[in-house]
Amino acid sequence: MAYTEKFQTMSDQAMARVEAVTPNQVDALVANGAILLDIRDKEEHDKSHIAGSINISRGKLEMNVEGQISDLNAIIICYCNANNRGALSASSLLDMGYRNATFISGGKMAYCALAQG
Repeated sequence: MAYTEKFQTMSDQAMARVEAVTPNQVDALVANGAILLDIRDKEEHDKSHIAGSINISRGKLEMNVEGQISDLNAIIICYCNANNRGALSASSLLDMGYRNATFISGGKMAYCALAQG
């Protein structure tokens, strides 16, 4: 998908700012208490998602996250289909004071590709 230059610049800046986790790190982090946060729209989440994830769409993240995740020290792993929205969401969470917000490098597609072997 082609993105606008400004959107891609913002996404690139977020990816440079936020430490990503690799798809092969996700299961171990979740097993140790990390929260998987699907920031795609509800329709995308309902169609398919990573098991155990909660869904708060990117458009409502800042308004709704505190109601679902109150612990500012929680490890939060944001994901979208690829990278951009996950990185932007993790960056926003850092701005809100969540100290351990990250995103899956390659997003849901990379995680699912790894799981399929």
